[in-house]
Amino acid sequence: MPSTPLSPPSVNHWQTSRFDLELTQPLVMGIVNVTPDSFSDGGLHAETSQALRHAEQLLREGADILDIGAESTRPGAVVVPLEQELARLEPLLREAVRWQVPISVDTYKPEVMQVCLDWGVDIVNDIWALRQPGAQQVVAAHPRCGVCLMHMHRDPQTMQVQPMTGDVLFEVDAFLRDRVNALLDLGVSASRVVLDPGIGFGKTVAQNFQILARQSDLLHLGFPILAGWSRKSALGAALAQDGLVPEPAQRQVASVAAALMAVERGASVLRVHDVKYTVDALKIWLAMHQQTSA
Repeated sequence: MPSTPLSPPSVNHWQTSRFDLELTQPLVMGIVNVTPDSFSDGGLHAETSQALRHAEQLLREGADILDIGAESTRPGAVVVPLEQELARLEPLLREAVRWQVPISVDTYKPEVMQVCLDWGVDIVNDIWALRQPGAQQVVAAHPRCGVCLMHMHRDPQTMQVQPMTGDVLFEVDAFLRDRVNALLDLGVSASRVVLDPGIGFGKTVAQNFQILARQSDLLHLGFPILAGWSRKSALGAALAQDGLVPEPAQRQVASVAAALMAVERGASVLRVHDVKYTVDALKIWLAMHQQTSA
């Protein structure tokens, strides 16, 4: 692993536009997809009214953050035009930012980031880690917004056709280090940054589980880790019996198990579809740890 340390900030909080989020306990980020083609729940919440009801339900179930996206990033997903992405997002985000809870927008387009931040969004969650031209500058120009930088090998159209080779943790570590340094060089405060190793984005099944097993190795970078295992294909592959792979919605228990393993290895934020199951599991995990640390 690369040995040159970054200057680590406190990993106990995440600065976002309106909220300074404490990370002394894991936070649950509930997923709201306003899309017809997301791998897990595409089409279920494509209408604004459906998406709003779903978002409200996730909050009732205990979500700490809502992550709202309008373009699927599953392998081979179709690119959504800028105007269409904004049209899907606008009615939902304009209502959600009134709820006084942290709102994240899942987008890689700098133009979408700019508009959503102007609407009052708190966090930019970018699968491209701000590599699109102008994206870094948009985030740097908003001096308080939070940002999640994710590792992705290649792009959504090709990432699973030619997945990574070699030492997966070495590449993820080096990539995230480079992206963090590029952002810090623009004057972005380290307290605004969270890192995501990118489960399922250009990795084989084995590599995804290598990341989970060695996730704590990434903590030396000095930044909070977001874990996004919810309903991922690697879980389906591990659960398969007689060649039958369970559908994404049938991977709830496996998703919660992976989330808890990620927390054990230092994850501070869990991005999930199944909020209630995750919150309940975390309550048991916290109850146990309170006794072992007493």
